[in-house]
Amino acid sequence: MSNDKEINVENENDNGVEVESSYQPPPQKTIEEIVAADQEDESLRKYKEALLGAAQSETIIVDPNDPRKVIVKKLALCVPGRDDMELDLSGDISKLKKQVFTIKEGVQYKIRIDFIVQREIVHGLKYVQKTYRMLVPVDKMTHMVGSYPPKAEIQSYTTPFEEAPSGMMTRGTYSVTSLFTDDDKNEHLKWDWKFEIKEDW
Repeated sequence: MSNDKEINVENENDNGVEVESSYQPPPQKTIEEIVAADQEDESLRKYKEALLGAAQSETIIVDPNDPRKVIVKKLALCVPGRDDMELDLSGDISKLKKQVFTIKEGVQYKIRIDFIVQREIVHGLKYVQKTYRMLVPVDKMTHMVGSYPPKAEIQSYTTPFEEAPSGMMTRGTYSVTSLFTDDDKNEHLKWDWKFEIKEDW
């Protein structure tokens, strides 16, 4: 929500109109194809071993009843010196609209997303967040999360610091639409939530 964030709105022109990007994501490959490629390059082979770990030798399925490759578990607002404020994304996400985070104006915070990758590698994960006030768009940010191998453990991505708006005119309730997607435009999870900017906690 600050004006100087390192990662800004992508694929929009100065008038706020989204435009098509010329970026083309690389073709998807299975773990077997990735392991088999470039075997003669010792350094690359070791890099892939470090990246893929156990995923090279077995198909990792954390939840056999969930067909998704990416299971988003939690979003947390992290403010230095305070307990994290968390949204549980593993249940009924329609109820999240009723849960409102309180944020002190001008405070520095980060957003952390916890997720599980299963079945196969996911390429070019992105976190997209659109913020509205009284139905009017006020901010959009896109963070490149990266590519992740399947793991039995929860993996996390944390954004750089953002600065909450400050001043009397910025206080109030904001609605947020968050999207966890990837290079292939798969919507791994999309959810709505709210926060309120106050003069103090």
